[in-house]
Amino acid sequence: MKSIPGKAGANEQAFEEILPGGFDFPKFEPGWVWLTGAGPGDPGLLTLHALNGLRQADVVIYDALVDEKILTLTKPQCELKYAGKRGGKPSLKQTDISFRIIQFARSGKRVLRLKGGDPFVFGRGGEEALNLVEAGIPFRVIPGVTSGTAAPAYAGIPVTHRDINSAVTFITGHGANGLVPERHDWEGIAKGSPVIVMYMVVKHIEAISSRLMENGRAPDEPVAVISKACTSEQQILE
Repeated sequence: MKSIPGKAGANEQAFEEILPGGFDFPKFEPGWVWLTGAGPGDPGLLTLHALNGLRQADVVIYDALVDEKILTLTKPQCELKYAGKRGGKPSLKQTDISFRIIQFARSGKRVLRLKGGDPFVFGRGGEEALNLVEAGIPFRVIPGVTSGTAAPAYAGIPVTHRDINSAVTFITGHGANGLVPERHDWEGIAKGSPVIVMYMVVKHIEAISSRLMENGRAPDEPVAVISKACTSEQQILE
């Protein structure tokens, strides 16, 4: 278990004080799992439903991209379990993560699976949901703000703009084998929407750029590369 500074002093009444009434938030029942998005980096982008879940969870299994400030929002007795999930760094296998989630839930714990961004946008949340269905574990999905829209916004780049761009394509630049995805329809992507937002692309950016241009994308098209999006260390290369 990873120790998070300041966690023990968290004010358990803060959530109720911020929202004195008019909000109907679900109760986190024992034996349930909440697949929850933590947002893209800035703790301020955490949703109220995610905060509600963090306040009630008995166990939080979190990924590397989750800001530690968010983990201080849990109740003092909550167990924090690190799952890794940062490219090129030690991580639990996906099967092991699902196994731990299921075991905790079967023991009657309220399990919050906390993922960077949105769990259903290149977050493997769908796989974990299927595993929960197969195991007969009840669960809820709490969407999060995805970096595909937040990162461009923090960089001052609208992904849609009236009369200029009315469509966006979201793709991953990282295949299951760690290489450039081979199943992508590169021609369809290259000739598709005016804006392409690519996740996890830096490692293969040269190869992906070549694929797009080989399939019809203009070589002089403006491009922005955003690293460590929505954090104090965000960098933008245009």
